[in-house]
This record gives sequence, structure tokens and C-alpha cells, in this order.
Amino acid sequence: MTITAVEKNREKGMVRVFIDDNYSFSIPEQDYISNKLSENMVISEEQLSFIREKVLVRSARERAVRYLTFKDRSENEILRKLIDAGFDKTVAQNAVNELRTIGYLDDTRYAMKYLSERIRTKALSKKSLGFELKNKGIDKDIIEKALSEFETDDYEVALREGKRKFGKYDLNDKKTEQRAYRFLLHRGFSYEIVNKVIKEMKKE
Repeated sequence: MTITAVEKNREKGMVRVFIDDNYSFSIPEQDYISNKLSENMVISEEQLSFIREKVLVRSARERAVRYLTFKDRSENEILRKLIDAGFDKTVAQNAVNELRTIGYLDDTRYAMKYLSERIRTKALSKKSLGFELKNKGIDKDIIEKALSEFETDDYEVALREGKRKFGKYDLNDKKTEQRAYRFLLHRGFSYEIVNKVIKEMKKE
């Protein structure tokens, strides 16, 4: 087998390598150089396997660890970032699998931490929080487990948020009442809970 062509992506610092005129793998430029790869070089199956299974996965894993030093992320977020960085999906997935095995990635831990931090910054219903986790690629079973263990009550959260936003207004005024309804419904709270909150606030 022969490396018949290479394409350098300066922006991402990656090199696309073609073997026998077919695309084979993408590798960080520094690894391309350190492994002494070059166009027209003859490469064995053993060398190719070593690059794909060891060199590339190690490089992707190290890149992922750098991402994780800035903030905790879900497995899917790391996978997408590695692919966006230029790594092939198989390499990125193998790196994610290794990081999960050694505990660097843990979607259950991530989900619980996300819920705890998110509820402090924005009062949302469990339904809305679950939807956000789904958008981050968290598995449905993990979301359900995290939400069931998360100690928060939609009614209490909605009441607290309703008082914060509309406590100084008269909710007997129809326009104000409608604004409060829309605000709380937009946060993902059910009509039943919002109705209960509005009634409670009218008593005060």
C-alpha cells in the first residue's frame, strides 16, 4: 500500500491521507510529521492499524481531555467536537469509549450536575430540563433516572419564579394574569401547575 496523496487543512491542523488513491484517515499534522509519514511512502497493514488504533485514538483522547478541562461535557458533545476538529467518527467514538471507561466521561454524573447548575440560573420545569439534556445527546434512560433523583418540585419552582417575576403586580388584572400564564408556560410548566400558582399568588 502506498500513500498516494495528502490534503492539509491548515485551519484545523489536520492532514487527510489517501492510500492507493482512496481516502484512508485524517491525522493531526504534528502526528503526521512525528510518525514520518509522507506522500509516495509505502505503508504496511501493521503500520496502518497502529496509526488508526493507537496514534489517532490517543490524539483524539488528548484533545477531548483538553475540552473537558474547560467545562464538563456529555459524551455526545465531545464526540461532535472531535468530529468537527477533523477526526473520523470511528476514531472519535473510540476515544470517547476510552474516556468513559476511565471515568473522564460519565453522562449520569453530567446530567445530575447540569440539572443542579441549570436550576440555579434559570427556573425551568423538569420537562424543559429533560428536553435540554436530550438536545445534548443524553440517553433517555439516563435523563429519566436523573430527573427522578433530582430533588425539585415543579410547583415550588414555578411559584418561586412567579413571585420573583410578578410578585409586585396585581394578578387580578387580566393582562398581567395572561402575561404570568405565558411566562410560566414558556418555562415548561404544565397548565395545571401554572393555574395552581396563579391562584395561590392571587390570594396574597
